[in-house]
Amino acid sequence: MAQRAVWLISHEPGTPLCGTVRFSRRYPTVEKRAKVFNGASYVPIPEDGPFLKALLFELRLLDDDKDFIESRDSCSHINKTSVYRLLIGGGELWPVVAFLKNNMIYACVPLVEQTLSPRPPLISISGISQGFELLFGVQDFLYLNQKNDTELNTKLNQLPDLLLQACPFGTLLDANLQNSLDSINFASVMHSQKQPAWKVGTYKGKPQVSISITEKVKSMQYDKQDIADTWQVVGTVTCKCDLEGIMPNVTISLSLPTNGSPLQDILVHPCVTSLDSAILTSSSIDAMDDSAFSGPYKFPFTPPLESFNLCYYTSQVPVPPILGFYQMKEEEVQVKITVNLKLHESVKNNFEFCEAHIPFYNRGPITHVEYKVSFGQLEVFREKSSLIWIIGQKFPKSMEISLSGTVTFGAKSHEKQPFDEICIGGTAYLKLHFKILDYTLTGCYADQHSVQVFASGKPKISTHRKLISSDYYIWNSKAPAPVTYGSLLLVRCHN
Repeated sequence: MAQRAVWLISHEPGTPLCGTVRFSRRYPTVEKRAKVFNGASYVPIPEDGPFLKALLFELRLLDDDKDFIESRDSCSHINKTSVYRLLIGGGELWPVVAFLKNNMIYACVPLVEQTLSPRPPLISISGISQGFELLFGVQDFLYLNQKNDTELNTKLNQLPDLLLQACPFGTLLDANLQNSLDSINFASVMHSQKQPAWKVGTYKGKPQVSISITEKVKSMQYDKQDIADTWQVVGTVTCKCDLEGIMPNVTISLSLPTNGSPLQDILVHPCVTSLDSAILTSSSIDAMDDSAFSGPYKFPFTPPLESFNLCYYTSQVPVPPILGFYQMKEEEVQVKITVNLKLHESVKNNFEFCEAHIPFYNRGPITHVEYKVSFGQLEVFREKSSLIWIIGQKFPKSMEISLSGTVTFGAKSHEKQPFDEICIGGTAYLKLHFKILDYTLTGCYADQHSVQVFASGKPKISTHRKLISSDYYIWNSKAPAPVTYGSLLLVRCHN
């Protein structure tokens, strides 16, 4: 939900142009998004002059506008929504939200996050309702306790700063512009420090810092002597800092246990002010040795108001969390499957969920299943030709579980059954889905006591971490392995 541009136009009958643009604001970043979303139907935002003329024409507010015009005045173009189309420079600018109140025309162009041909229904464009909310908020601000033209001009001069805070980068945060004015006045009194252009406001409330570490583990396992299994961990550290002041400073330290896997390929947010050179030079391309930098990884930064990703990293952990074996043998309309899974002893045995999805592509619906499972339960999705092995929240004490069975298929229907260009014949896979809370595979954690905050008030500091599977495949060991590129397999992901 965003706006491409906003205008305030005074309606002045009897003047040469019949109106004057009193205020306009364009959002170049939103305009770039519009160009991508709209594709060939994209029409750029015009200059103020052509926009003024086209809008007054469409609203029938030009002095000499007396003739009937088919494209505008026919019964098929009766407008009941205050959403218009403007013909400008051979193109059609749509949707334009506009209404007239107290001789002031309020107008904006919402972002439409799809192609405009064919034209989508208005109810599907969330930016339109946001545009109305913004324009009504501007109207309330201009005419609340407004006594004369001098006060109106003063408020119009305040609009650029107010929209910078209430509608940064075209996204409405607060339609009550008086709140933004009060916040700006408070900041100007309390702080002499200059606010950076990228920070659109200040926070006022209870100070708190939230740190979340999410690691996603990818794996491709084949159980073949001539093809090496691959796995990789990709981590993201997300922060939300609610701190008073224009430029509060925060330092977060990421630590590893003694046997933790060093972080590599670290990318940081632009708000990070400095970094140890060892952090920047640690790369997964280099061979691992005992001299690899293993922390602590310190990130001093000046946080933005919104939640942001402080850094990304990769890591070469010694083993994948779950080792798997999958074998599938075809016998006419049946397949025999064998699955063995083993949780590594170093991994926390406490899942939020853990499932193994076994799809069967290019076959008919499942008509019969005979199986034996050592742990958990098996669900059969006949029409989708797939099995889901629900393992649950813990592996047994042995850390090993198994599933074996025979699956029988009916006649194949090309319209309903899942199709895949890769999984033909014996080429098949099992995909693991799991999440473990309060755990990371590298051991990476943020110590609450090591977080340094230089701002007014003592903040509440909370830390969270979790491990999630991502593209975790175990391939049929009896079939040729799919083609691999580099260290990870590039395949279409099936959900």
